[in-house]
Amino acid sequence: MHQDTTRGRVAVEGAETGGAAPFAKGPVLGIAAVIGSILLITSVGYRYSGDELYFLAAGRHLDWGYVDQPPLVPLLAHLMDSVLPGSRLALRLPVTVLVPLTAVLAARLAGELGGGRRAQVLTCVTFAISPTILMGSHRLSTTIVDVCCWTAATWLLVRWVRVRDDRLWLAIGAVTAIALQAKYLVVFLWVAVGVALVAAGPREVFRRPLLWAGAAIAAVVAAPGVVWQAAHGWPQVDMGSAIAAEVEAAGGRAAFLPILLLGTGLVGGVLLCGGLWRLLRAPELRPYRFLGWTVVLLAVFFLVSDSRPYYLTGLFPLCWAAAAVGIERRRPARWWRWVPTWPTCLVTVVILVRGVLPLDVEWLWGADRTVLALRDFDWPALTDAVADTYRGLDPAERSDAVVVADDYGRAGALDRFGPERGLPPVYSGSRGYWYFGTPPERIDTVVYVGPLPEALRRECENTRLVREFVDPLGPTARGGHGVPIWVCTGIRPPWAELWPRLRHL
Repeated sequence: MHQDTTRGRVAVEGAETGGAAPFAKGPVLGIAAVIGSILLITSVGYRYSGDELYFLAAGRHLDWGYVDQPPLVPLLAHLMDSVLPGSRLALRLPVTVLVPLTAVLAARLAGELGGGRRAQVLTCVTFAISPTILMGSHRLSTTIVDVCCWTAATWLLVRWVRVRDDRLWLAIGAVTAIALQAKYLVVFLWVAVGVALVAAGPREVFRRPLLWAGAAIAAVVAAPGVVWQAAHGWPQVDMGSAIAAEVEAAGGRAAFLPILLLGTGLVGGVLLCGGLWRLLRAPELRPYRFLGWTVVLLAVFFLVSDSRPYYLTGLFPLCWAAAAVGIERRRPARWWRWVPTWPTCLVTVVILVRGVLPLDVEWLWGADRTVLALRDFDWPALTDAVADTYRGLDPAERSDAVVVADDYGRAGALDRFGPERGLPPVYSGSRGYWYFGTPPERIDTVVYVGPLPEALRRECENTRLVREFVDPLGPTARGGHGVPIWVCTGIRPPWAELWPRLRHL
Protein backbone atom coordinates (compact mmCIF):
# COMPACT_ATOMS: atom_id res chain seq x y z
CA MET A 1 0.00 0.00 0.00
CA HIS A 2 2.81 2.39 0.87
CA GLN A 3 4.48 1.77 -2.51
CA ASP A 4 1.24 2.43 -4.43
CA THR A 5 0.73 5.71 -2.59
CA THR A 6 4.28 6.81 -3.31
CA ARG A 7 3.97 5.92 -6.95
CA GLY A 8 0.78 7.96 -7.26
CA ARG A 9 2.43 10.92 -5.48
CA VAL A 10 5.39 10.79 -7.89
CA ALA A 11 3.04 10.80 -10.86
CA VAL A 12 1.14 13.83 -9.60
CA GLU A 13 4.33 15.67 -8.74
CA GLY A 14 5.65 14.98 -12.20
CA ALA A 15 2.56 16.55 -13.69
CA GLU A 16 2.73 19.59 -11.41
CA THR A 17 6.37 20.37 -12.05
CA GLY A 18 6.43 19.70 -15.78
CA GLY A 19 8.73 16.68 -15.45
CA ALA A 20 8.09 13.25 -16.86
CA ALA A 21 5.89 10.90 -14.87
CA PRO A 22 6.72 7.22 -14.32
CA PHE A 23 5.56 4.91 -17.06
CA ALA A 24 2.23 3.25 -16.21
CA LYS A 25 3.63 -0.04 -17.41
CA GLY A 26 0.97 -2.48 -16.25
CA PRO A 27 -2.24 -0.93 -17.62
CA VAL A 28 -0.67 0.47 -20.78
CA LEU A 29 1.00 -2.78 -21.78
CA GLY A 30 -2.23 -4.60 -20.91
CA ILE A 31 -4.22 -2.39 -23.28
CA ALA A 32 -1.57 -2.82 -25.98
CA ALA A 33 -1.73 -6.60 -25.56
CA VAL A 34 -5.51 -6.56 -25.94
CA ILE A 35 -5.22 -4.44 -29.09
CA GLY A 36 -2.63 -6.74 -30.59
CA SER A 37 -4.62 -9.86 -29.72
CA ILE A 38 -7.79 -8.52 -31.34
CA LEU A 39 -5.92 -7.56 -34.49
CA LEU A 40 -4.18 -10.93 -34.64
CA ILE A 41 -7.46 -12.82 -34.27
CA THR A 42 -9.51 -10.74 -36.71
CA SER A 43 -6.99 -9.76 -39.39
CA VAL A 44 -7.69 -12.84 -41.55
CA GLY A 45 -11.40 -11.99 -41.54
CA TYR A 46 -10.92 -9.39 -44.26
CA ARG A 47 -10.33 -9.89 -47.94
CA TYR A 48 -7.24 -8.45 -49.56
CA SER A 49 -7.46 -4.73 -50.19
CA GLY A 50 -6.47 -3.39 -53.57
CA ASP A 51 -3.52 -1.64 -51.95
CA GLU A 52 -2.28 -4.88 -50.40
CA LEU A 53 -2.43 -6.69 -53.73
CA TYR A 54 -0.52 -3.79 -55.26
CA PHE A 55 2.12 -4.00 -52.50
CA LEU A 56 2.55 -7.71 -53.21
CA ALA A 57 3.03 -7.01 -56.91
CA ALA A 58 5.43 -4.14 -56.16
CA GLY A 59 7.35 -6.44 -53.83
CA ARG A 60 8.01 -8.73 -56.80
CA HIS A 61 9.48 -5.71 -58.60
CA LEU A 62 11.59 -4.29 -55.78
CA ASP A 63 13.16 -0.93 -56.48
CA TRP A 64 14.46 2.09 -54.59
CA GLY A 65 11.19 3.88 -55.20
CA TYR A 66 7.80 3.85 -56.87
CA VAL A 67 5.56 6.45 -58.41
CA ASP A 68 3.36 6.69 -55.33
CA GLN A 69 5.55 5.63 -52.40
CA PRO A 70 8.99 4.68 -51.09
CA PRO A 71 9.98 0.99 -50.96
CA LEU A 72 9.44 -0.04 -47.32
CA VAL A 73 5.87 -1.38 -47.41
CA PRO A 74 6.32 -3.34 -50.70
CA LEU A 75 9.47 -4.81 -49.15
CA LEU A 76 7.53 -5.83 -46.02
CA ALA A 77 4.81 -7.38 -48.19
CA HIS A 78 7.42 -9.34 -50.13
CA LEU A 79 9.14 -10.58 -46.98
CA MET A 80 5.92 -11.64 -45.28
CA ASP A 81 4.67 -13.39 -48.40
CA SER A 82 7.99 -15.16 -48.81
CA VAL A 83 7.85 -16.53 -45.27
CA LEU A 84 4.21 -17.65 -45.45
CA PRO A 85 2.98 -17.45 -49.06
CA GLY A 86 -0.66 -16.53 -49.40
CA SER A 87 -1.14 -15.86 -45.68
CA ARG A 88 -3.11 -12.71 -44.95
CA LEU A 89 -2.21 -13.04 -41.28
CA ALA A 90 1.50 -12.93 -42.11
CA LEU A 91 1.02 -10.09 -44.59
CA ARG A 92 -0.65 -7.97 -41.93
CA LEU A 93 1.68 -8.95 -39.10
CA PRO A 94 3.78 -5.73 -39.35
CA VAL A 95 0.67 -3.63 -38.77
CA THR A 96 -0.51 -6.00 -36.03
CA VAL A 97 2.75 -5.25 -34.21
CA LEU A 98 2.99 -1.54 -34.99
CA VAL A 99 -0.49 -0.56 -33.78
CA PRO A 100 -0.02 -1.67 -30.13
CA LEU A 101 3.54 -0.33 -30.23
CA THR A 102 2.20 3.07 -31.26
CA ALA A 103 -0.39 2.92 -28.49
CA VAL A 104 2.46 2.46 -26.00
CA LEU A 105 4.39 5.35 -27.57
CA ALA A 106 1.30 7.55 -27.26
CA ALA A 107 1.08 6.71 -23.57
CA ARG A 108 4.80 7.45 -23.13
CA LEU A 109 4.19 10.80 -24.83
CA ALA A 110 1.55 11.61 -22.20
CA GLY A 111 4.01 10.61 -19.49
CA GLU A 112 6.72 12.80 -21.00
CA LEU A 113 4.32 15.75 -20.81
CA GLY A 114 3.89 15.03 -17.10
CA GLY A 115 0.82 12.82 -17.21
CA GLY A 116 0.46 10.09 -14.63
CA ARG A 117 -1.28 6.73 -14.84
CA ARG A 118 -4.72 8.14 -15.67
CA ALA A 119 -3.44 10.40 -18.45
CA GLN A 120 -1.35 7.64 -19.99
CA VAL A 121 -4.20 5.13 -19.93
CA LEU A 122 -6.63 7.68 -21.39
CA THR A 123 -4.22 8.51 -24.22
CA CYS A 124 -3.64 4.83 -24.95
CA VAL A 125 -7.38 4.04 -24.97
CA THR A 126 -8.17 7.06 -27.15
CA PHE A 127 -5.62 5.86 -29.66
CA ALA A 128 -7.03 2.33 -29.56
CA ILE A 129 -10.62 3.43 -30.31
CA SER A 130 -9.84 6.00 -32.96
CA PRO A 131 -11.74 5.07 -36.17
CA THR A 132 -8.87 6.18 -38.39
CA ILE A 133 -6.46 3.91 -36.54
CA LEU A 134 -8.84 0.96 -36.39
CA MET A 135 -9.79 1.16 -40.05
CA GLY A 136 -6.13 1.18 -41.02
CA SER A 137 -5.01 -1.49 -38.60
CA HIS A 138 -6.51 -4.54 -40.31
CA ARG A 139 -4.61 -4.13 -43.56
CA LEU A 140 -0.99 -3.65 -44.49
CA SER A 141 -0.66 0.05 -45.28
CA THR A 142 1.77 2.92 -45.36
CA THR A 143 -0.41 4.92 -42.98
CA ILE A 144 0.19 2.89 -39.81
CA VAL A 145 3.95 2.85 -40.40
CA ASP A 146 3.85 6.61 -40.85
CA VAL A 147 1.74 7.21 -37.74
CA CYS A 148 4.08 5.05 -35.64
CA CYS A 149 7.12 6.99 -36.84
CA TRP A 150 5.48 10.38 -36.26
CA THR A 151 4.44 9.37 -32.74
CA ALA A 152 7.94 8.11 -31.94
CA ALA A 153 9.54 11.25 -33.36
CA THR A 154 7.15 13.49 -31.41
CA TRP A 155 7.86 11.63 -28.18
CA LEU A 156 11.61 11.97 -28.71
CA LEU A 157 11.24 15.66 -29.55
CA VAL A 158 9.19 16.35 -26.42
CA ARG A 159 11.80 14.49 -24.40
CA TRP A 160 14.58 16.57 -25.92
CA VAL A 161 12.79 19.77 -24.96
CA ARG A 162 12.60 18.53 -21.38
CA VAL A 163 16.08 17.03 -20.86
CA ARG A 164 18.14 18.69 -23.64
CA ASP A 165 20.03 15.48 -24.38
CA ASP A 166 21.31 16.08 -27.90
CA ARG A 167 21.84 12.37 -28.51
CA LEU A 168 18.08 12.19 -28.96
CA TRP A 169 18.50 13.95 -32.32
CA LEU A 170 20.35 10.91 -33.62
CA ALA A 171 17.37 8.74 -32.64
CA ILE A 172 15.01 11.25 -34.22
CA GLY A 173 17.09 11.12 -37.41
CA ALA A 174 16.87 7.32 -37.45
CA VAL A 175 13.09 7.37 -36.94
CA THR A 176 12.75 9.96 -39.71
CA ALA A 177 14.86 7.78 -42.00
CA ILE A 178 12.43 4.90 -41.47
CA ALA A 179 9.43 7.18 -42.04
CA LEU A 180 10.94 8.36 -45.34
CA GLN A 181 10.94 4.76 -46.54
CA ALA A 182 7.16 4.52 -46.01
CA LYS A 183 5.86 7.98 -46.96
CA TYR A 184 7.36 11.35 -47.75
CA LEU A 185 4.89 13.18 -45.49
CA VAL A 186 7.41 13.39 -42.65
CA VAL A 187 9.24 16.04 -44.68
CA PHE A 188 6.26 18.36 -44.20
CA LEU A 189 6.27 17.58 -40.47
CA TRP A 190 9.85 18.75 -40.05
CA VAL A 191 9.35 21.82 -42.23
CA ALA A 192 6.39 22.80 -40.04
CA VAL A 193 8.41 22.08 -36.88
CA GLY A 194 11.25 24.24 -38.20
CA VAL A 195 8.95 27.17 -38.96
CA ALA A 196 7.27 26.84 -35.56
CA LEU A 197 10.63 26.72 -33.77
CA VAL A 198 11.74 29.92 -35.51
CA ALA A 199 8.49 31.62 -34.52
CA ALA A 200 7.99 30.29 -30.99
CA GLY A 201 11.37 28.84 -29.94
CA PRO A 202 13.45 27.31 -28.60
CA ARG A 203 15.64 28.65 -31.44
CA GLU A 204 18.77 27.33 -29.79
CA VAL A 205 18.00 23.95 -31.30
CA PHE A 206 19.44 25.09 -34.63
CA ARG A 207 22.85 25.51 -32.97
CA ARG A 208 23.00 21.87 -31.89
CA PRO A 209 25.46 19.89 -34.08
CA LEU A 210 23.72 16.58 -33.39
CA LEU A 211 20.51 18.01 -34.88
CA TRP A 212 22.26 18.27 -38.22
CA ALA A 213 23.86 14.86 -37.70
CA GLY A 214 20.38 13.38 -37.28
CA ALA A 215 19.22 15.19 -40.40
CA ALA A 216 22.21 13.76 -42.26
CA ILE A 217 21.22 10.22 -41.21
CA ALA A 218 17.75 10.73 -42.64
CA ALA A 219 19.11 12.31 -45.83
CA VAL A 220 21.61 9.52 -46.51
CA VAL A 221 19.00 6.80 -46.06
CA ALA A 222 16.51 8.68 -48.26
CA ALA A 223 19.06 9.43 -51.02
CA PRO A 224 18.45 6.31 -53.18
CA GLY A 225 14.74 7.06 -53.28
CA VAL A 226 15.38 10.68 -54.21
CA VAL A 227 17.72 9.54 -57.00
CA TRP A 228 14.99 7.19 -58.26
CA GLN A 229 12.44 10.00 -58.28
CA ALA A 230 14.81 12.31 -60.14
CA ALA A 231 15.66 9.64 -62.72
CA HIS A 232 11.96 9.07 -63.41
CA GLY A 233 10.88 12.70 -63.68
CA TRP A 234 9.66 13.24 -60.09
CA PRO A 235 6.40 11.27 -60.43
CA GLN A 236 5.65 11.87 -56.74
CA VAL A 237 4.86 15.48 -57.66
CA ASP A 238 2.31 14.27 -60.20
CA MET A 239 0.87 11.97 -57.54
CA GLY A 240 0.21 15.03 -55.40
CA SER A 241 -1.91 16.53 -58.17
CA ALA A 242 -3.75 13.24 -58.68
CA ILE A 243 -4.54 12.96 -54.96
CA ALA A 244 -5.75 16.57 -54.90
CA ALA A 245 -8.15 15.77 -57.75
CA GLU A 246 -9.46 12.73 -55.86
CA VAL A 247 -9.96 14.81 -52.72
CA GLU A 248 -11.83 17.48 -54.66
CA ALA A 249 -14.11 14.82 -56.14
CA ALA A 250 -14.84 13.54 -52.62
CA GLY A 251 -15.88 16.90 -51.19
CA GLY A 252 -12.69 18.92 -51.23
CA ARG A 253 -11.76 21.40 -48.56
CA ALA A 254 -15.29 21.65 -47.19
CA ALA A 255 -15.12 18.01 -46.11
CA PHE A 256 -11.60 18.17 -44.67
CA LEU A 257 -12.40 19.13 -41.08
CA PRO A 258 -15.56 16.96 -40.71
CA ILE A 259 -13.74 13.90 -42.04
CA LEU A 260 -10.73 14.61 -39.83
CA LEU A 261 -12.87 14.89 -36.69
CA LEU A 262 -14.98 11.88 -37.65
CA GLY A 263 -11.81 9.84 -37.89
CA THR A 264 -10.84 10.69 -34.31
CA GLY A 265 -14.01 9.25 -32.75
CA LEU A 266 -16.35 10.48 -30.01
CA VAL A 267 -13.61 10.78 -27.41
CA GLY A 268 -10.73 11.59 -29.74
CA GLY A 269 -12.47 14.50 -31.44
CA VAL A 270 -13.01 16.42 -28.21
CA LEU A 271 -9.57 15.55 -26.87
CA LEU A 272 -7.97 16.59 -30.16
CA CYS A 273 -9.44 20.08 -29.93
CA GLY A 274 -8.79 20.35 -26.19
CA GLY A 275 -5.23 19.13 -26.53
CA LEU A 276 -4.43 21.56 -29.32
CA TRP A 277 -5.86 24.42 -27.24
CA ARG A 278 -3.68 23.41 -24.28
CA LEU A 279 -0.55 23.20 -26.44
CA LEU A 280 -1.20 26.73 -27.62
CA ARG A 281 -2.41 28.27 -24.34
CA ALA A 282 -1.51 26.27 -21.21
CA PRO A 283 1.28 27.96 -19.22
CA GLU A 284 2.80 24.65 -18.10
CA LEU A 285 3.08 23.55 -21.75
CA ARG A 286 4.74 26.75 -22.91
CA PRO A 287 8.04 24.97 -23.79
CA TYR A 288 6.06 22.82 -26.23
CA ARG A 289 4.04 25.65 -27.77
CA PHE A 290 5.87 25.24 -31.06
CA LEU A 291 4.29 21.78 -31.36
CA GLY A 292 0.82 23.31 -31.15
CA TRP A 293 1.72 25.66 -33.97
CA THR A 294 3.14 22.69 -35.88
CA VAL A 295 -0.30 21.05 -35.77
CA VAL A 296 -1.95 24.27 -36.95
CA LEU A 297 0.54 24.80 -39.78
CA LEU A 298 0.21 21.23 -41.06
CA ALA A 299 -3.59 21.29 -40.81
CA VAL A 300 -3.73 24.50 -42.84
CA PHE A 301 -1.24 23.18 -45.39
CA PHE A 302 -3.06 19.88 -45.87
CA LEU A 303 -6.35 21.78 -46.15
CA VAL A 304 -5.27 24.29 -48.79
CA SER A 305 -3.33 21.68 -50.79
CA ASP A 306 -6.36 19.36 -51.03
CA SER A 307 -4.56 16.59 -49.15
CA ARG A 308 -6.28 13.73 -47.39
CA PRO A 309 -7.42 14.51 -43.82
CA TYR A 310 -5.80 11.40 -42.35
CA TYR A 311 -2.37 12.77 -43.25
CA LEU A 312 -2.53 14.60 -39.91
CA THR A 313 -3.15 11.41 -37.89
CA GLY A 314 0.50 11.18 -36.80
CA LEU A 315 0.00 14.26 -34.60
CA PHE A 316 -3.25 13.07 -32.98
CA PRO A 317 -1.44 11.27 -30.12
CA LEU A 318 0.34 14.52 -29.22
CA CYS A 319 -2.95 16.39 -28.86
CA TRP A 320 -4.63 13.51 -27.05
CA ALA A 321 -1.74 13.33 -24.59
CA ALA A 322 -1.84 17.07 -23.91
CA ALA A 323 -5.60 16.91 -23.26
CA ALA A 324 -5.29 13.84 -21.05
CA VAL A 325 -2.65 15.53 -18.91
CA GLY A 326 -4.93 18.55 -18.49
CA ILE A 327 -7.86 16.37 -17.44
CA GLU A 328 -5.70 14.62 -14.88
CA ARG A 329 -4.35 17.86 -13.45
CA ARG A 330 -7.55 19.92 -13.21
CA ARG A 331 -11.15 19.40 -12.26
CA PRO A 332 -12.88 20.17 -15.57
CA ALA A 333 -16.49 21.14 -16.20
CA ARG A 334 -19.09 18.41 -15.78
CA TRP A 335 -19.65 17.90 -19.52
CA TRP A 336 -15.88 17.71 -20.07
CA ARG A 337 -15.48 15.13 -17.30
CA TRP A 338 -17.84 12.82 -19.16
CA VAL A 339 -15.79 12.87 -22.36
CA PRO A 340 -13.02 10.49 -21.27
CA THR A 341 -15.17 8.18 -19.14
CA TRP A 342 -15.52 4.45 -19.69
CA PRO A 343 -19.22 4.69 -20.69
CA THR A 344 -18.32 7.05 -23.53
CA CYS A 345 -15.45 4.83 -24.60
CA LEU A 346 -17.77 1.81 -24.47
CA VAL A 347 -20.29 3.52 -26.74
CA THR A 348 -17.49 4.24 -29.20
CA VAL A 349 -16.35 0.61 -29.12
CA VAL A 350 -19.88 -0.67 -29.74
CA ILE A 351 -20.24 1.61 -32.74
CA LEU A 352 -16.85 0.61 -34.13
CA VAL A 353 -17.48 -3.13 -33.71
CA ARG A 354 -20.19 -2.67 -36.30
CA GLY A 355 -17.75 -1.51 -38.92
CA VAL A 356 -14.27 -2.78 -38.23
CA LEU A 357 -14.46 -6.28 -36.75
CA PRO A 358 -15.33 -9.22 -39.05
CA LEU A 359 -17.73 -10.70 -36.53
CA ASP A 360 -21.37 -11.74 -36.75
CA VAL A 361 -23.12 -8.75 -35.21
CA GLU A 362 -26.57 -9.05 -36.81
CA TRP A 363 -28.06 -8.45 -33.35
CA LEU A 364 -26.66 -4.91 -33.52
CA TRP A 365 -27.64 -3.54 -36.91
CA GLY A 366 -28.69 -6.41 -39.14
CA ALA A 367 -26.80 -8.60 -41.56
CA ASP A 368 -25.07 -5.87 -43.60
CA ARG A 369 -21.65 -5.25 -42.02
CA THR A 370 -20.13 -3.01 -44.69
CA VAL A 371 -21.01 0.42 -43.32
CA LEU A 372 -17.35 1.45 -43.19
CA ALA A 373 -16.59 -0.44 -46.43
CA LEU A 374 -13.74 -2.38 -44.89
CA ARG A 375 -14.74 -5.55 -46.69
CA ASP A 376 -13.22 -5.16 -50.10
CA PHE A 377 -13.86 -6.32 -53.62
CA ASP A 378 -14.45 -10.01 -54.37
CA TRP A 379 -11.14 -10.38 -56.18
CA PRO A 380 -11.27 -14.17 -56.81
CA ALA A 381 -14.70 -13.84 -58.40
CA LEU A 382 -13.44 -11.05 -60.66
CA THR A 383 -10.45 -13.20 -61.61
CA ASP A 384 -12.78 -16.09 -62.48
CA ALA A 385 -14.75 -13.79 -64.79
CA VAL A 386 -11.58 -12.60 -66.53
CA ALA A 387 -10.31 -16.19 -66.84
CA ASP A 388 -13.61 -17.26 -68.44
CA THR A 389 -13.24 -14.43 -70.94
CA TYR A 390 -9.66 -15.41 -71.72
CA ARG A 391 -10.55 -19.08 -72.19
CA GLY A 392 -13.35 -18.01 -74.55
CA LEU A 393 -10.88 -16.51 -77.03
CA ASP A 394 -10.02 -18.31 -80.25
CA PRO A 395 -6.84 -20.38 -79.86
CA ALA A 396 -5.02 -18.05 -82.29
CA GLU A 397 -6.02 -15.00 -80.24
CA ARG A 398 -5.18 -16.68 -76.95
CA SER A 399 -1.61 -17.44 -78.01
CA ASP A 400 -0.83 -13.73 -78.43
CA ALA A 401 -2.94 -12.23 -75.65
CA VAL A 402 -2.29 -10.58 -72.31
CA VAL A 403 -4.49 -9.09 -69.61
CA VAL A 404 -4.41 -5.34 -68.94
CA ALA A 405 -6.28 -3.79 -66.01
CA ASP A 406 -7.21 -0.14 -65.64
CA ASP A 407 -6.56 -0.08 -61.89
CA TYR A 408 -3.51 -1.12 -59.86
CA GLY A 409 -5.68 -2.98 -57.35
CA ARG A 410 -7.41 -5.03 -60.04
CA ALA A 411 -4.08 -5.70 -61.71
CA GLY A 412 -2.64 -6.88 -58.41
CA ALA A 413 -5.63 -9.17 -57.86
CA LEU A 414 -5.37 -10.71 -61.32
CA ASP A 415 -1.63 -11.11 -60.82
CA ARG A 416 -2.26 -12.79 -57.46
CA PHE A 417 -5.11 -15.14 -58.39
CA GLY A 418 -4.64 -15.40 -62.16
CA PRO A 419 -1.80 -17.94 -62.55
CA GLU A 420 -3.77 -20.71 -60.86
CA ARG A 421 -6.64 -19.99 -63.24
CA GLY A 422 -4.47 -20.06 -66.34
CA LEU A 423 -4.30 -16.33 -67.01
CA PRO A 424 -1.36 -14.89 -68.97
CA PRO A 425 0.83 -12.07 -67.58
CA VAL A 426 -1.03 -9.04 -66.25
CA TYR A 427 -0.15 -5.42 -67.01
CA SER A 428 -1.57 -2.07 -66.02
CA GLY A 429 -0.99 1.58 -66.81
CA SER A 430 -2.09 2.58 -63.31
CA ARG A 431 0.39 4.35 -61.02
CA GLY A 432 3.47 2.29 -60.17
CA TYR A 433 2.16 -0.73 -62.05
CA TRP A 434 3.00 1.00 -65.33
CA TYR A 435 6.70 0.58 -64.53
CA PHE A 436 6.47 -3.15 -63.86
CA GLY A 437 6.60 -4.07 -67.54
CA THR A 438 5.36 -3.43 -71.08
CA PRO A 439 3.47 -6.07 -73.10
CA PRO A 440 5.73 -7.81 -75.66
CA GLU A 441 5.62 -6.38 -79.18
CA ARG A 442 4.09 -9.57 -80.59
CA ILE A 443 0.93 -9.09 -78.51
CA ASP A 444 -2.04 -8.01 -80.60
CA THR A 445 -4.90 -9.14 -78.34
CA VAL A 446 -5.76 -7.72 -74.95
CA VAL A 447 -8.35 -8.71 -72.38
CA TYR A 448 -8.94 -5.30 -70.81
CA VAL A 449 -10.48 -5.08 -67.34
CA GLY A 450 -12.18 -1.78 -66.57
CA PRO A 451 -13.42 1.18 -68.61
CA LEU A 452 -11.68 1.06 -72.00
CA PRO A 453 -9.33 4.02 -72.57
CA GLU A 454 -9.77 5.93 -75.78
CA ALA A 455 -6.06 5.59 -76.61
CA LEU A 456 -6.42 1.81 -76.79
CA ARG A 457 -9.77 1.89 -78.53
CA ARG A 458 -8.38 3.99 -81.38
CA GLU A 459 -5.51 1.59 -82.04
CA CYS A 460 -7.54 -1.65 -82.15
CA GLU A 461 -9.18 -3.12 -85.22
CA ASN A 462 -11.95 -4.57 -83.11
CA THR A 463 -13.18 -4.05 -79.54
CA ARG A 464 -16.06 -5.88 -77.96
CA LEU A 465 -17.56 -5.74 -74.49
CA VAL A 466 -17.75 -9.35 -73.39
CA ARG A 467 -19.39 -8.93 -70.01
CA GLU A 468 -19.75 -6.70 -66.99
CA PHE A 469 -18.70 -8.31 -63.75
CA VAL A 470 -21.02 -7.47 -60.87
CA ASP A 471 -19.39 -7.67 -57.47
CA PRO A 472 -21.50 -9.82 -55.14
CA LEU A 473 -20.52 -7.55 -52.24
CA GLY A 474 -22.44 -4.73 -53.85
CA PRO A 475 -21.76 -1.08 -54.73
CA THR A 476 -20.00 -0.29 -51.43
CA ALA A 477 -17.01 -2.39 -52.47
CA ARG A 478 -13.92 -0.85 -53.98
CA GLY A 479 -14.11 -0.22 -57.70
CA GLY A 480 -17.86 0.29 -57.94
CA HIS A 481 -20.69 -2.11 -58.69
CA GLY A 482 -19.82 -3.27 -62.20
CA VAL A 483 -16.48 -3.90 -63.92
CA PRO A 484 -16.55 -4.13 -67.74
CA ILE A 485 -14.37 -6.78 -69.38
CA TRP A 486 -13.32 -6.09 -72.97
CA VAL A 487 -11.52 -7.98 -75.70
CA CYS A 488 -9.41 -5.85 -78.04
CA THR A 489 -7.86 -7.42 -81.14
CA GLY A 490 -5.66 -6.21 -83.98
CA ILE A 491 -3.62 -3.74 -81.94
CA ARG A 492 -1.61 -1.75 -84.50
CA PRO A 493 1.17 0.51 -83.16
CA PRO A 494 4.25 -0.81 -81.37
CA TRP A 495 3.67 -1.20 -77.66
CA ALA A 496 6.66 1.05 -77.04
CA GLU A 497 4.57 3.89 -78.49
CA LEU A 498 1.18 2.86 -77.13
CA TRP A 499 2.19 2.06 -73.54
CA PRO A 500 3.11 5.64 -72.51
CA ARG A 501 -0.34 6.75 -73.66
CA LEU A 502 -1.99 4.25 -71.31
CA ARG A 503 -0.19 5.53 -68.22
CA HIS A 504 -2.38 7.24 -65.62
CA LEU A 505 -2.28 8.08 -61.93
